Amino acid sequence: MLLEKRVALVTGGGRGLGRAIARRFASEGAELFLTARTEREINSVSAEIEGVGGRAAYLAGDATQEADCERIVRAAIQSFGKIDILVNNAGIFGPVKLLEEMTPKEWDEVIAINVRAPFLFSRLVLPGMYERGSGNILNISSISSKLALQLQSAYTASKAAINGLTRALAAEGARRGVRVNALVPGPVPETQMSQNLGRALAERFQADPEKLFAQFVEGILQGKPQTAEDVAAAALFLVSDHAGSITGQSLNVDGGMSFC
Repeated sequence: MLLEKRVALVTGGGRGLGRAIARRFASEGAELFLTARTEREINSVSAEIEGVGGRAAYLAGDATQEADCERIVRAAIQSFGKIDILVNNAGIFGPVKLLEEMTPKEWDEVIAINVRAPFLFSRLVLPGMYERGSGNILNISSISSKLALQLQSAYTASKAAINGLTRALAAEGARRGVRVNALVPGPVPETQMSQNLGRALAERFQADPEKLFAQFVEGILQGKPQTAEDVAAAALFLVSDHAGSITGQSLNVDGGMSFC
């Protein structure tokens, strides 16, 4: 059991990558605290974990609000005594628009959930990690942060910021027992975000969604998209002791879309 006796807080834990990561961590002995805006979803994932003998708890909240983040972290510690692992997964894609078409409000909404939320949660869990001399923060980025792709400037900027935040936090925590890394997934068609993006792009370009997706996949070295389980497996590795000498890295899980 790679994560036995460890407590993981997963934001955006109700579906998609968050759900897959939570389930994989639980299968390796971790105790899970889940949060998301939709209580029904995190309740369902918590029940899945407990249904196979794991331990899980949850609390809904808005990750962009400082008071909610404080309430969530406090509840996680009350439930399990500590937080060993933080997975900053909650995020949105935002509008599929050219920059000049985007409103400041739309831009701010993307930055708030994709950048402000990881900042808020990280600053809350780091003191406890430093006091124990151990901990892991895993930020979920995107291959968009490393490629030149149109119609996603806010999302791309937010995920590039996450890569930078990962390096900065790794530098601050390295001598204090805390490792900080980022996962950089390619397309994961089973997630709601990818599906919504596909529909928006097809509508924008007046193209057949299946043909458009096939063209996109053709640009992947392996010729196939990723699955949520692919990403969860990489997440497990990065927070486990097997990756004990890895920190400050942004690991691509993209089938060979990017080499930076």
